[in-house]
Amino acid sequence: MQDESAEDFPYRTEYKRKSIRSYVIRAGRMTEGQRRAFDTYWGRYGLSLFDGPLDPLEVFGRTAPLVLEIGFGMGDSLLAMAEAEPEKDFIGIEVHPPGVGRLINNAGGAGVGNLRVYMADAVDVLNDCIADASLDRFQLYFPDPWHKKKHHKRRIVQPEFVRLLCAKLKPGGLMHLATDWENYAEHMLEVLEAEERLENTAGAGNYSGRPSFRPQTKFERRGQRLGHGVWDLLYRRK
Repeated sequence: MQDESAEDFPYRTEYKRKSIRSYVIRAGRMTEGQRRAFDTYWGRYGLSLFDGPLDPLEVFGRTAPLVLEIGFGMGDSLLAMAEAEPEKDFIGIEVHPPGVGRLINNAGGAGVGNLRVYMADAVDVLNDCIADASLDRFQLYFPDPWHKKKHHKRRIVQPEFVRLLCAKLKPGGLMHLATDWENYAEHMLEVLEAEERLENTAGAGNYSGRPSFRPQTKFERRGQRLGHGVWDLLYRRK
């Protein structure tokens, strides 16, 4: 995910084309502060699959543009976006408890009110909780590239997954993906260009520049200093 190296972040996102699972779950090591965050803030920020379809008006107490991010890692950039765009409501999906604990702890300390979190499988959340044509923006930043060719089928960005996301986006809604693996960027581009319900905001076959709403992470800046590229893809739902 966006904030951590593979060594620091012990699970990675996975979408299996013949399975409902989108994640491999490993608990990871939590700090005492992250553990306390669940006692203190989960009741405020946590959402449950068992609650069924999400009612944004009930959850946030208002009607506002809705942004959903899958795999927010340690949550720093998602929190920064929620703080920078208070006119929007944000939902994050993550199964890594330390990252969830860090995000809700920091959000609670900052008094952020336009953010909620699912700690569950992303495909389950999309299918069971997110209404069709309800999202104004979808975000997936730096998912596991599964760089070995034999593992490419495990990449979350597959035609079936993109079709599911298209169903959840409003007409005119934005789908934003980013990766620092060129081969995965090429794969993403191929999949997104093939989806007839999407239109590339940068023109067919082109990558976009980093939009102002996506914060640049420390991990990303470190990679760029080492000569690594970053590819953003922005598509509109027709």
